[in-house]
Amino acid sequence: MEIPPIITAFTDDDLYKFTMCCAVIDNYPRAQVRYRFTDRDNRVYPEGFAAQLRRQVDMLASLAITPEEIAFMKRRCPYLPYWFYDFLNGFRYDPSQVSVGQDAEGHLSVEIEGPWYATILFEVKLLAIISELYYIMRGDDSLISLDAVRETAAAKARRLIEAGCSFSDMGTRRRASGAVHDAVVGAMAAEGRSMSGPGEFVGTSNIRLAMKYDVVPIGTMAHELVCAMAGMYGPQMANYLTMQAWTNTFNGALGTFLYDTYGWRIFSLNFSEAFANMFKGLRVDSGDNLDQLRRIVEKYRSLGIDPRSKQVIFSNALDTDRAIALQREAAPVCRPSFGIGTHFTNDIPSLRPLNIVIKLVAVKITESWTFWNDTCKLSEDEGKHSGDPAVVSRFLQALHLA
Repeated sequence: MEIPPIITAFTDDDLYKFTMCCAVIDNYPRAQVRYRFTDRDNRVYPEGFAAQLRRQVDMLASLAITPEEIAFMKRRCPYLPYWFYDFLNGFRYDPSQVSVGQDAEGHLSVEIEGPWYATILFEVKLLAIISELYYIMRGDDSLISLDAVRETAAAKARRLIEAGCSFSDMGTRRRASGAVHDAVVGAMAAEGRSMSGPGEFVGTSNIRLAMKYDVVPIGTMAHELVCAMAGMYGPQMANYLTMQAWTNTFNGALGTFLYDTYGWRIFSLNFSEAFANMFKGLRVDSGDNLDQLRRIVEKYRSLGIDPRSKQVIFSNALDTDRAIALQREAAPVCRPSFGIGTHFTNDIPSLRPLNIVIKLVAVKITESWTFWNDTCKLSEDEGKHSGDPAVVSRFLQALHLA
């Protein structure tokens, strides 16, 4: 089976990988990392899947950013320093940093290892490839109707806008296909421009689609930044060190912090009045949304800050109904917005979205270190803990959570 390249544009990726890449170069240019793929459903992949995935990874080596993509990012992402575009202009993917395997039962294994500034740009593209390739090799792509996708996406956008929700697409990683993703963003951008309701389609995390439909590329950071700090220095101060590094690079811009890597309790201890004033808001990505909102509101009030002046972004397994319900509860106490992923880009009848992630599992601060430091992610949901069970246990004990 000759499958053409699934990723054909350098910017067919989420903005947060680029912003984090910039911060990594600025603060930890010599750090080395190791990532590991996990299928949370322990799915069996079609025979020959690893070989096809290997071909797709190898084809990434030919990608290069274009002058048009750089011009768009300079216009829409003014917080990125111009030196970073010089880096991107010369960047090429190194497929040798990715290893792919498949066992006799069909389970998939993927690992990435190398300099953090380079390997950080693999995650989203690999997940998007794995998701789309799975449907292609099973023949499930024939079940997709792009006209139906557009109709469904437009209907969701109308409901959210009418309900007063500010929302964005964050669905690159587990999308049904690049064509589905394109259809979703195109339909939502069109609805956003034609409607005058109280809500708003803010944009998309995918830079290529933001450029195609001239909407705002959305994104700040992911858990891996905090996980790396925890591996190098310990989980107790990982949030604090991440906020420091982020501030060093962006000086107050991109001020939405993803706080749940090791749970609310340790983050709250690290979230000083200075950081609370500097960062414009927080992102809720695990736990009970209303309980997390209550904790956030109480924390801001304890620091003498009006939570109604702060943004709270909800991105925890949202769908249209949950977002609208949260809007009603959150609007009186903060400035809510919603980042929605799989519900937008893989809501296809007869298709089951893949429950897949790639997580950073080990780090060393320079290439000269002779050993790796293991790390993991905890979050507010035990089911979202990721990493070696022994490492998870050690981190829970260090944070007095076990």
